[in-house]
Amino acid sequence: MISAEAAAPLLVACALRIEEAALRSAARGARTPAGSGHTLLRTGMGPRAAGRVVGRALDRPGMDRAAVLATGFCAGLVPGMHPGDLVLAERTRDPQGDVTCTGTALLAEALARAAPGRTVHIGPLTGSDHVVRGQERAQLRATGAIAVDMESAATLWTATGGGSRPVAAVRVVVDAPEHELVRIGTVRGGISAFRVLRAVLPAFYDWHRSLLLPRR
Repeated sequence: MISAEAAAPLLVACALRIEEAALRSAARGARTPAGSGHTLLRTGMGPRAAGRVVGRALDRPGMDRAAVLATGFCAGLVPGMHPGDLVLAERTRDPQGDVTCTGTALLAEALARAAPGRTVHIGPLTGSDHVVRGQERAQLRATGAIAVDMESAATLWTATGGGSRPVAAVRVVVDAPEHELVRIGTVRGGISAFRVLRAVLPAFYDWHRSLLLPRR
């Protein structure tokens, strides 16, 4: 018998069509946790779109206890980062506020299994309402953030605004201080990030499964 707790679904949110393509490609061959549903949601670009679309999705019947994971590409802020590196948020933050992520240590282990050899950076992930370039990257780094994207903070803020639920954010670096990307998908860094995003979907399922296990 499947318990009510085990029936809590997983909502994976991304913004861009190319991110959705990577995740859907992975989902066709991935095993999902028994007894739980999962939904892949493309929100569109920017914090307003992310908050609006995620809010509507969580208002649907059966989604009141859904776990929410924001994913996709990001800009790395730390010197030495490379396209294809992973960013695992300890917390997300933007002008609306900070959100602490759930099960970060377990998710880090799952990402290491899913993408062996890839560096996983763990730390604060900050939000922006525009693409960050040049000097602004250093300014955000000075706040302690290790990466920036446009949707994760808004997604998690919306998800937790109506009450407590498990949330996480995992991003793949496509743009870094020494590897600025002009157009995604047209250079090696974009292709590398696409492949890594496709590889780590099973880690999201492992994280979700860990949330469903009885606590000792």
